[in-house]
Amino acid sequence: MVFYIKTEWDGTDIHHDPVKIELLGCSKDSASVAIEAPFFNDPPAPTGPPGEAFPQLWDYEVVEAFFLNDHEQYLEIEICPHGQHLVLLLNERRKAFKVELPLKVETKISGDRWTASFTIPAAYFPPNVTKFNAYAIHGSADDRRYEALYPVPKGQYEFADFHRLEYFRPLDFSSCFGADVCKNNQSLFC
Repeated sequence: MVFYIKTEWDGTDIHHDPVKIELLGCSKDSASVAIEAPFFNDPPAPTGPPGEAFPQLWDYEVVEAFFLNDHEQYLEIEICPHGQHLVLLLNERRKAFKVELPLKVETKISGDRWTASFTIPAAYFPPNVTKFNAYAIHGSADDRRYEALYPVPKGQYEFADFHRLEYFRPLDFSSCFGADVCKNNQSLFC
């Protein structure tokens, strides 16, 4: 499955190449994801070491992916072009119960582009993922940009909020882990 982020959070068209997020496939233990994105280098890199979790990564240049089920349980993954990441597990809107989980991420910056690849453990996903959304953030101060795969309706809100779960859209993720992840003790949500 391939997704392209072509709009800002409110549906305004972007004026650069879109971010590409590809769900490469899954096994019983994990799902693999790749990102290709423009590199803005704004704001500068976080101070944490590449490959490590970094708190409040959303304050930097990032691409984010959210995997949601029908009970408002969701996985949020943020990847920075410089190699830092942030993984959160949430029960209900904005209620994180696990933060800064480890994730093996490989990133590469090449001129004005960057790529990332990572494998998400099955344990990080909520049972029965049914919806998805993805976001990209870059820029500083008045040039800060919040982009969304599935934006909110134009004019409905005054500011970006990536936890408006009602705007996520269906994702057929059933072939990845099935319905019995809790029975098999595979999910940290169980």
